Amino acid sequence: MAGIKNLRANPVGVCYNKICGNAVSMIRILGKIPTRVTLACSGGLDSMAVLDFLLRGKKKVSVAYFNHGTEHGDVAEKFVRSYCKDKNIPFTSGFISRERNNDESPEEHWRNERYKFFNSLSGKIVTAHHLDDVIEWWVFTSLHGDPRLMPSSNGKIIRPFLSTKKEDLLNWSRRKSVPFVYDPSNSEVRYSRNRIRHNIIPQMMEINPGLGKVIRKKIEAREAGA
Repeated sequence: MAGIKNLRANPVGVCYNKICGNAVSMIRILGKIPTRVTLACSGGLDSMAVLDFLLRGKKKVSVAYFNHGTEHGDVAEKFVRSYCKDKNIPFTSGFISRERNNDESPEEHWRNERYKFFNSLSGKIVTAHHLDDVIEWWVFTSLHGDPRLMPSSNGKIIRPFLSTKKEDLLNWSRRKSVPFVYDPSNSEVRYSRNRIRHNIIPQMMEINPGLGKVIRKKIEAREAGA
């Protein structure tokens, strides 16, 4: 299937919920992940790595896919549905149910519809949001005058991987040969989050290469004080 990738194994040191010596790559977890969860899975690198991680951790996982009504959405849904069928993983999908309001950007419309679907499901919903997403959200909200860290939970939605770098999920995928499908819209800078990801954050990292560590410490301090 076009767009599907399978990264070759590349041995790295992996931790699950704590720092282990001189490990090269670490999957960090905030709080506890319930034994039975539903994973919001797009079929991309991040959520497929998390799905593999949860399955290897003996979690009872169901998968929820949301189709944004794009050409890629149909390709990704077919991929995730097929993967779940092969692995005997319960699968459900949702779709856009209304037209975009005049005061919504396309990104807001998709997000609102996506979370309406996830909140309609029973039990806890795990997302694959990671540290790079937290940084993007912090920059986005800062540019709008209200700097915020992405919450680790919001009702039934839990985000246990917020202190894990995207690079660590990439390394996990390489080590475990996890297949995923690439969304070409992630490279389109007409979307504000993509402009932040591809244009603004790289320049910020040149000014402060330790920005990720700063944001991670803030996240972990927040969780410790919760």
